[in-house]
Amino acid sequence: MDGKNKFWKGVLVGALVTAFAGLIVIGMAAGIWVVGKGVMGNQTAGISGGRATPSEVSLDIDRISQKMELIQGIISENYLFEEDPEMVEDGIFMGMMAGLGDPYSTYYTEEDFQELMENSIEGEYCGIGAMISQNRGTMLMTVIRVFEETPCAEAGMLPGDVITAVDGENVTGMELDLVVNNYIKGEEDTEVTVTVYRETTDEYLDLTMKRANIETPTVEHEMMENGIGYILVTQFEGVTAQQFKEAVDDLESQGMEKLIIDLRNNPGGLLDAAVEMAAYLLPDGTIVRTEYKNGKGDEYYSENGQLKADSTAGTRLNQYPVEDGHELDIPMAILVNGNSASAAEVFAGAMRDFDRAVLVGTTTFGKGIVQSVIPFTDGDAIKITTAHYFTPSGFDLHGKGLEPDIPVELSEELLQQAVVELEDDNQVQAAVEYLSEETAGEEPDDPGMAAD
Repeated sequence: MDGKNKFWKGVLVGALVTAFAGLIVIGMAAGIWVVGKGVMGNQTAGISGGRATPSEVSLDIDRISQKMELIQGIISENYLFEEDPEMVEDGIFMGMMAGLGDPYSTYYTEEDFQELMENSIEGEYCGIGAMISQNRGTMLMTVIRVFEETPCAEAGMLPGDVITAVDGENVTGMELDLVVNNYIKGEEDTEVTVTVYRETTDEYLDLTMKRANIETPTVEHEMMENGIGYILVTQFEGVTAQQFKEAVDDLESQGMEKLIIDLRNNPGGLLDAAVEMAAYLLPDGTIVRTEYKNGKGDEYYSENGQLKADSTAGTRLNQYPVEDGHELDIPMAILVNGNSASAAEVFAGAMRDFDRAVLVGTTTFGKGIVQSVIPFTDGDAIKITTAHYFTPSGFDLHGKGLEPDIPVELSEELLQQAVVELEDDNQVQAAVEYLSEETAGEEPDDPGMAAD
């Protein structure tokens, strides 16, 4: 009990420290994001970080500028240490985004933005091999996936472990991306000690491991018994759509008759990837619709084998290359849970609205908003929430999530296992049972209600 009290005390202290620091650092977080040059049209053309006029924003820019000059004068005359103007400037922009009170809107320095774009495309980094999620209410960082044969797996890290410190420094309450990029990642073969709190044993564990070059495939697949294909999608990155198509093609070549798509613990990512993947399986039609602050929006759809996006603002967005009109009309089940978010929900919602798949598992995260990453000409960028999105049927899942058609909680004993074989996974087996009954022309027991 004493251990738990200390833990939650640490949570509070860490949160307060972060609040007083007023610092938002880079990050993808769980969610959909798109590069903003299309979304924002010509509004950001030629922006180089200059000030907006008071008529363009609701802030009193003149008053704020005068106060900043006053503060700068005090700093120049009284600050004991040497001022770094570049850090101060970055801090101003970070604070402005933090002031929105939106956990998904943030500022990227030039270096941060370059690293972000490289990582989103390559899917490769030097770290420990864990996927970590952060609760935006408590700021707790929880391990949700441990990749096999990685440093963290060999050190004994398990899903459900809560990260509290790195190399002895308390990181509770800090932004996830700050912890990952500045503390956990590092040079190859260097040691890092990650302290975790494990609720099942009520203890803190110091797990020491050597960083390694981690290449995490975003898509994995295999053929199960009885013609059932299985595809695991861990996140939606620049390489994911192509990897997914190749997985579907390979399973089809092996005689796949039914398909399970595993989106559990998938935090989201690129909207384009989710749309392209859904279009590869679905017939022509709307895949997702977005709506902006002004009531206008975009519609992503497939038509005659071509992926398109139309904007009610009168511009054509995200034009895709012509596909071969591929469609997959076989019984399908999609595995979801409370960590399936944003782009994962776009994909799952579209598949269900087209009546091509049922959802198995637990209610999804419920993030139905879109972030646009808007680069500036001097190399930095902001990520800002710009739109709601809706499934093809018009369902707004934000704050609610997608309810499963077949509710199944993961067995308690499996929650703390780093690796669970498909034959031992009760949620996977529930999907197998549904697909077997569907193939036999039987209705599954208690299918639940679909969200509409």
